[in-house]
Amino acid sequence: MSSTGGAEGEKEKVGLVSAAAKSLYLQVIATGGSMEVDEADLTGPYQELAELGLLVLDQGKPSIVTATDPNRLATRLGSAWQKQALSLLSQAVSIPTAMQDLNHAYQSLDQQIKPGGPIEHVHGLAEINQRVSLLVDGAEFEVLTAQPGGSRRESLILLKGTVDAEVTRIRRGIARRIIYQPSARYSAPTRQYVEAVTEAGGAVRTLAEPFTRLFIIDRAVAVIPVQGDHETAAFVSDPGVVAYMLDSFERLWERASPFVGATEVPQEVISRMRGNILRMMAQGIGHRVIARNLGISERTLARHIADFREEYGSETLFQLGWRMALNPPGHRYDGSDEEDGRGEAMFSPLHPGAESSGDN
Repeated sequence: MSSTGGAEGEKEKVGLVSAAAKSLYLQVIATGGSMEVDEADLTGPYQELAELGLLVLDQGKPSIVTATDPNRLATRLGSAWQKQALSLLSQAVSIPTAMQDLNHAYQSLDQQIKPGGPIEHVHGLAEINQRVSLLVDGAEFEVLTAQPGGSRRESLILLKGTVDAEVTRIRRGIARRIIYQPSARYSAPTRQYVEAVTEAGGAVRTLAEPFTRLFIIDRAVAVIPVQGDHETAAFVSDPGVVAYMLDSFERLWERASPFVGATEVPQEVISRMRGNILRMMAQGIGHRVIARNLGISERTLARHIADFREEYGSETLFQLGWRMALNPPGHRYDGSDEEDGRGEAMFSPLHPGAESSGDN
């Protein structure tokens, strides 16, 4: 019969010819290349050599096995395996291209700030600041920040390492815009920080109305406080929500006044802040909430109210309210803004904010 076993058998047997099969093959060669065998013996070494194609069996009577040239086997196996190797090599080279679409989809996971969807709640001030720091440090073209209130103690601690990092980011092309409340103008550390940022090319403004803390990085990720929880922040990557927050920031920016770090506070800023104080007092908002919303201390608020009473010659708040009703302040204070959002500082800032300690 003809040689049995195909490529599958060949690739399994090469280099694995048993000692018994080699001995049998040499025995056939010693007898002249053919020998008569009993059909009952056509197993074991005979079968192994037949599957490799090294012996050919003539099924006539009597049965005779004939040896074949091992070079033919080597040539056949070498050619088959070279084809297989070339096919495998071609597949290996094509794998990156074939997987390109899937790879892009997987890599997009890196652009998400969390594994659980477009909005993730992060708990703890340390974890929040670390996450925001990573986002800001990895920004590619823009970082926007609205920073109401803030801590004077944190300003002093964070100022040293923050200024250099901010200036470096701006100088490598990152657009930087920051909105503070007017109380920032009375903080010496914050003024130093603002001077460095504006000299490097950033822009800072103050807004004398309540607003909520907000970070927007590369117009792709926004970070906001979670209402009612001072140690939880929401990291948002939904494009529609981020676009809405960006529009809100731009509206705040348009109403804000430029701040370059100068010691002197513009009269426009003072007037607008006093207008908001009067408006909230007229709405019946408590002094503590007014101070918190405007990012000033209660002592500073008391000083402004004392100025109002002096201007109107009033001994009591009731008398002040009555005389203001009879003689409105008019254009002296810009209190035309109608928004009364709540601007509580929900989580610790990454860079200096400023809350007056009563010196302003």
